Amino acid sequence: MEQFLKKAKYSSRVISTLSTKIKTKVLNEIADALVENENIIIFENQKDIIAGKKENLSYALLDRLELDKSRIQAMAKSIREIATLNEPVGKIIEGWVVSSGLRIEKVTTPIGVIGIIYESRPNVTSDTAALCFKSGNVCVLKGGKEAANSNQIIASILQEVLEKNDLPKEIISLLPDDSREGVAKLIKMDDYVDLIIPRGGEGLIKFVSKNSSVPVIKHDKGLCHIYVDSSADLQNAIDISINAKCQRPGVCNAMETLLVHKDIAKEFLPKVKVQFDKQNTKLLGCEATRKYINISKASEEDFYTEYLDNILSIKIVKDIDEAISHVNKHSSGHSESILTQNYTNGERFLNEVDSACVYINSSTRFTDGAEFGFGAEVGISTSKLHSRGPMGINDLTTYKFKIYGKGNIRE
Repeated sequence: MEQFLKKAKYSSRVISTLSTKIKTKVLNEIADALVENENIIIFENQKDIIAGKKENLSYALLDRLELDKSRIQAMAKSIREIATLNEPVGKIIEGWVVSSGLRIEKVTTPIGVIGIIYESRPNVTSDTAALCFKSGNVCVLKGGKEAANSNQIIASILQEVLEKNDLPKEIISLLPDDSREGVAKLIKMDDYVDLIIPRGGEGLIKFVSKNSSVPVIKHDKGLCHIYVDSSADLQNAIDISINAKCQRPGVCNAMETLLVHKDIAKEFLPKVKVQFDKQNTKLLGCEATRKYINISKASEEDFYTEYLDNILSIKIVKDIDEAISHVNKHSSGHSESILTQNYTNGERFLNEVDSACVYINSSTRFTDGAEFGFGAEVGISTSKLHSRGPMGINDLTTYKFKIYGKGNIRE
């Protein structure tokens, strides 16, 4: 582990000084290589799918795991978009001259070596590698065992492109020991690793946050809410609710809890249930909700649960105050939305809900690096420092102060 990370650390000196021209060339070649090798990627991915079915992985997890030609094309497209983004390294954030005559510039720099721990989705391997490369960082990737074959082939394709361009393959690499013990070692290697980004289940996030001596930016669960206010356009609210829950139930920006104002519950709930029934969504509700629609009872624990499945908790609230309180108590700080025609309520929700992304009259499914114009994201940060929400290339930089003197001596 230590020898592996020493090579990664040395490689960070190489990538941190690459020109924009070279980074753009390499990224476009990586995108081309993924498309050229799509058949072998699919072949290796099918090994993971077959193993996942034998392990009885849920439909949602299998959906996140599977790669086909369209998804590989999307991976390549994402990398090409990252290649076109403005250079994040070397930007002068601000500059000034102090009374001693020193000229000071605050300039963006790469973070260094970033360990990224993730589960299920093999497209994360190429997305995060490309984002780290564009921002001048080395990435050490630890994917889930359920995607081992997919991650291995994708990483090997990326490394081949690096070596063709006379760059160290360690700039993009998989953690050689992918066991729990290997992760435990990685997060203690603060001499070589500058940042750990865990994204996945609650257990993984807690383990890394509790045990890491390397700084951590958490990409925690997505327990997302939509609140239907009393003034909401009900048809619009139905359409948004169905989209937020059912388009892809297994992703972190899917709605897990629907809050409904008591004044519209009688009209809204039966109508939205008809549409959820068409999507075979399992509905759980509070006692007040069950007076209007025939569904199973939701426990208090259900309102803390990220299902990552076609299951939804519903609760009736008396007003916006109760809605905001419920969200702030139960949310993971990911994404929340209010559906309303009341400007004051909308602004209150935006200002008082303490989550990374807050919406008015929109599905939460837009919390995504590509949708935000970032090309892709390393993940959705639920931390408050130093990055929050979709984490793109600019969030993968830090800064240094460059000070220009002319023989200055402090008196």
